[in-house]
Amino acid sequence: MIREYRTVASIAGPLMLVEGVAGVKYQELVQITLPSGQVRRGQVLEVEKDRALVQVFEGTTGIDVPATKVRFMGRGITIDLSPEILGRVFGGLGRPRDGGPAIIPDKRTDVNGAPINPYAREYPNEFIQTGISSIDGLNTLVRGQKLPIFSGSGLPHNRLAAQIVRQSRVLGTSEPFAVVFGAMGITFEEAEFFIRDFTQSGAIERTVLFLNLADEPAIERIATPRVALTAAEYLAFELGMHVLVVLTDMTNYCEALREVSAARKEIPGRRGFPGYLYTDLSSLYERCGRIKGRKGSITTMPVLTMPEDDKTHPIPDLTGYITEGQIILSRAMHRRRIYPPVDVLPSLSRLKDKGIGKDKTREDHADLFNQLYACYARGKEAAELEVILGDAALSDMDKVYLRFAREFEGQYISQGEHENRTIEQTLNLGWKLLAIFPRSELKRVRDAYLDKYYRQA
Repeated sequence: MIREYRTVASIAGPLMLVEGVAGVKYQELVQITLPSGQVRRGQVLEVEKDRALVQVFEGTTGIDVPATKVRFMGRGITIDLSPEILGRVFGGLGRPRDGGPAIIPDKRTDVNGAPINPYAREYPNEFIQTGISSIDGLNTLVRGQKLPIFSGSGLPHNRLAAQIVRQSRVLGTSEPFAVVFGAMGITFEEAEFFIRDFTQSGAIERTVLFLNLADEPAIERIATPRVALTAAEYLAFELGMHVLVVLTDMTNYCEALREVSAARKEIPGRRGFPGYLYTDLSSLYERCGRIKGRKGSITTMPVLTMPEDDKTHPIPDLTGYITEGQIILSRAMHRRRIYPPVDVLPSLSRLKDKGIGKDKTREDHADLFNQLYACYARGKEAAELEVILGDAALSDMDKVYLRFAREFEGQYISQGEHENRTIEQTLNLGWKLLAIFPRSELKRVRDAYLDKYYRQA
């Protein structure tokens, strides 16, 4: 039921207090009509007895308090859904942004969905190929997983996200695969980059884009990931598709949450973020996964920029608790012009062991990545020793490990922005690099695999 009031009591920043209301609900949509006829939108943030606190999307500048009409719409933010959303570009609230027609909905759904019931979850165990060796070979992405990318300001996380969208696919199946891309607080240039990149590569045909720009309202930024996940749930669990959700930048989302929390005068937690930040992020991330008895799945790769490259900042810290690992981008590697600058030693995919091996990737995959990790770690130690004590302090074998570390970064981690490596190419490249060692150094690989794959250089 739509109710209209002329009882605006006060305005503070983006917030409006309306008195004398009845039957108003939390997160209900609001339509605000100014005396000039201009219409603005808002959402109920808080209800106390007969008073409602409303966040105005477009801001409260120019609102005439006594003459403004407020209509409570009786519903929350909804999105129109049909198979026709694939290949389209929408704003942060799901309105077409590409000049195309409005979606004729098969269903209209509230964006505030619920996390998947843990009892109903199917365990993630199927490999997704991204075509990027540092992910596929060492930090494998598994269908139904939550695997965030931790980046820093100025690092090429947007290019990496676009490459993952272009190249990702599920091996060994003809089941339909789609990508839902949600961007929060990005610049106009970044939005143009994503649209152009997906259009030119043809990835747009299987992709849905939801773009919230930096000059658009903070409250819309809070809704954008929920809109994206609602579309993903429809594609996955209604249409039976396997969906990869890429959300960038979650730092902008969290800062919008802090802005709204401060406007509501809530007691701040760490670094001014609201105390419920962990709960709020969980309500998003836990909407991904697989459900028993359902064909589709949702895999999520949130991208977040760590302020001052600080992994202990509340946003990456809490994200790491909720998700199943993290891919960390290195500023030092970026300075050495390595792309993608994935720092593989602190990076982790907690489910990688479940998505690799015989009939998934290849039988030697687990042993191979354990050996690559061990050799690279010792090579990095040799590099530090060389810096401190000089080349003369290194043994002959230390020099071999140092050479391996440099070739590993230059050939295995580094690859072209449009280079799409199959998992076979990634694994074979790993063996090629290990060939610089004598067989006696490869202690983490079973003899059967050494006999089959090892070739001394």
